[in-house]
Amino acid sequence: MKKMVFVVEDDAALREAYEYMLEGEFDCRCFEGGEGLFLGLEEERAALVLLDIMLPGDDGFAILERLKSRKTTRGIPVILVSAKGDEISKVKGLNMGADDYITKPFGVLEVIARIKANLRKFENGEKLAYKNILVDEEKYQISVDGKAIQTTLKEFNLLKMLCENSEKVQGREEIFAAVWGEDFMGETRTLDIHIKKLRRKLGDAGSNAEIKTVRGVGYMLL
Repeated sequence: MKKMVFVVEDDAALREAYEYMLEGEFDCRCFEGGEGLFLGLEEERAALVLLDIMLPGDDGFAILERLKSRKTTRGIPVILVSAKGDEISKVKGLNMGADDYITKPFGVLEVIARIKANLRKFENGEKLAYKNILVDEEKYQISVDGKAIQTTLKEFNLLKMLCENSEKVQGREEIFAAVWGEDFMGETRTLDIHIKKLRRKLGDAGSNAEIKTVRGVGYMLL
């Protein structure tokens, strides 16, 4: 199965070039800016993001900061791409959490090699465990006693957050910001519904972990 690479580039010709150069090695989705990228990340997991720095609106640095500040996306490797070859831009990007930096113009083989090199760092996946629950970020899969359970994207991110902060109370607003995004305007019962479904799925799978309600505050995994 091919890895999914997300590309953020405002130039239409370059987006088309990326799709052409990557199609043999990876699945690829291209976006004009940060808004499209984050909508895409709501739909599916990217194995890696190629992020141009010079973008209208939020530039690549702002998008990178947002990616690395969210628990649901901070584990995705990011390669910054820019015509800027100066040392300051490169150092700034790497200090902000970028995993690599490519300067335009670049060759097809170089881009593919850089992507593969950065994916190898994550090829074993980031696995998070609590009691008999295992969260596999590489496969985007949750298992109980080694048996996979089916979850939606939101359920996965919700349980992942609870596992990351197991035995600590997570406030409702904090959960909404991390899982649904800071600008979520939906029904507040959405969280309760997702918790109920997760409890049922974990219970059916025989999990010895419990999602506890802390009244007036939020939830905690015990």
